[in-house]
Parts: sequence; structure tokens; C-alpha cells
Amino acid sequence: MYDFITIGGATTDTFVQTDKAKIMNLETPITKDSYLCFDYGEKIEMDHLAYDIGGGATNAAVNLANLGFKTGIIVKIGEDLNSKVILNRLEESNIDTSMVIRTPKDKTGFSVILTSFEGDRTVLMHRGANSRINLKEIDKEKIKQTKWIYFASLSGESNEILDEIAEFAEENGINMAFNPGSTQIKRGINDLKKVLKTAEILIMNRSEASAITGIPNKPTDSDYINDHNLNEIIIKLKCYGPKTVVITEGKKGVYAFDGKTIYYAPTFPVKVVSTLGAGDAFASTFTGSMIKFNGDIKKSLQFASINSAQIIQSFGAQLGLKNFDELNEIMLKNLDYKVQTK
Repeated sequence: MYDFITIGGATTDTFVQTDKAKIMNLETPITKDSYLCFDYGEKIEMDHLAYDIGGGATNAAVNLANLGFKTGIIVKIGEDLNSKVILNRLEESNIDTSMVIRTPKDKTGFSVILTSFEGDRTVLMHRGANSRINLKEIDKEKIKQTKWIYFASLSGESNEILDEIAEFAEENGINMAFNPGSTQIKRGINDLKKVLKTAEILIMNRSEASAITGIPNKPTDSDYINDHNLNEIIIKLKCYGPKTVVITEGKKGVYAFDGKTIYYAPTFPVKVVSTLGAGDAFASTFTGSMIKFNGDIKKSLQFASINSAQIIQSFGAQLGLKNFDELNEIMLKNLDYKVQTK
């Protein structure tokens, strides 16, 4: 019996940082866009270089296994050198790889992460086999053996398995956590309504939540209580059926709504090196904590924020992850780190 089966992407990641990267901001009265820029035609020296594995399903699986949950994973990889690196990491992390799909037709997913001096990043991604998961390749009998399915981003053709697996989970009494990617966000809230209705936990960032609901994203300097735009977005998402809705907002913190109370947790203060993987660490820790602490949203937000903060202090989407005992120790040393409610 599994506690979790994660479904989504697996990649190998190369992290690159150079002090010559520039950030350009373009603003209109209603939008603000930022661009990571390099001088055209110049050869640029790299100040830092690192390698790791990543992908939403992989990051979540490694974290959940580290938290003590029996975890399996469904991803699709090639039969190349990168695929061996991913399999080795999963097996080292005590994750069941029997459901991993391998193909000689596509390359394993690969990413280059360009990191700015602020710690945020631009990702160059080749999805490869990640976008080719077929329903016929998935062993539904094994899915019946899990308590939870954790859906990460599904790209390309892989997106087509989402609705049927979600329906299968509901029919078989399997709980579902959903952390959608850009392909799912583009489908819009009405097209995803059957999936959202089955989700115990829905997690996405504020810009994604704005896009999926069709409500313009108008962040303000107001606190979360007076941020009417945020309240409108999170309430609309909750109306579509997920039991708990969580919206992250980078440096500004994270919000959760259970239909009665809006919770707010500020970011846990650390030095930012790279933000890649922080969202996966947060989402999977929150989901695991909700199980561990019987639906305690306050504690789950604290633990998730602390664990995601460990990720952003170094290059790598999994480096620095803590288990529950370690997270509790950090929390006890930071008793002033609290969750607010409305």
C-alpha cells in the first residue's frame, strides 16, 4: 500500500548563474513584466554551475519519501544517460520506480535554469518524454493501492490522462492533491471543473490562479485581509469544489482557504540563492503535513513554508529538504513565525 503516488514530470537540471545577468522591468498601468537579459552576442562567464534532478512529480516524490511516506511515482523518461541519473536518485530515496515508463523514442526531460542575482530564475526546458504519457501505459491496479494521488504539472499529450485518472481516483476512494502546471492552467476553470471537484487540496501561485479563474491579477500593498482581489480569486476557486485552496505569492507569502477561514503565512526568512523547486517543496510538504497533522492548516502552512525555504538557499530542487522532526526543531527555534487568520 502506498501513501502517495505522484504523477507528472521528471527532468535533469543544470543551474547557471552569472553576475552579468540583468533584470529589465516593463510596466503598464495594470501589468508588470520582468525579463532576465544578457548582452546579445557576448560570451558570458558563468560564476556558478550545478546539476540536479527535478520535475514536479520527482521533486514531490523525493520530498514525500523524505517526510516518511511510502511513495511511488509515475513519470515517463527515455533510455538515455539522464534517465539513469533520475532512476538512481529515486531508488536512493526509497521511491518505488516500478510504475516509471521508459521509451527509446524520446529523450528524458532536460532543463537549464538561468538564475538572477535576486535568486529568481528563467527556465529553458525540453520536456521530452514528459509530454508523452499515455493512459494505456499506466497500471491502474497499482493506483488502487494508494491513499493519495499527487498530480504535478502534465505537459503536452500527458495532460489527457488527468481527467480520467482523477475520475478513477474518486471512484476508488483515493484522495487527490492537485498542483497544476501551465498546460492545465490554460484549460481554464470550467474545463477543469470535474478535476477540481474531486481535489482535496488545490495549490497554485497567484498569477496561475488569476489566469485559471479569468479574474485580473491586481496585487496591492494591502495586507491579505484588505486584498479584495485575492479574496475574489481564492473564493471563486473554492466554489469549484476543492476542500482546501492554497495560493502562493512568492516573497509575499501564502494563503489558504477552507471555505470558512482565510489563512496567511509570511515567507520564512532566509537568503535566496535559487527559487527553483520551492513551489514543489511547499505543495508536497503542505499536503503531507495535512495528513500528518489531521488537517491542521496553520501547522501545515508553517511546515511547508519552512521546508520550501530550505530549498531556496542553494542550487537544486531537492537539496536541503527536511523531515518532520527537523522541521519541528526549526519551528521551535522560530516561535515568532506565525500564521494569521481572517
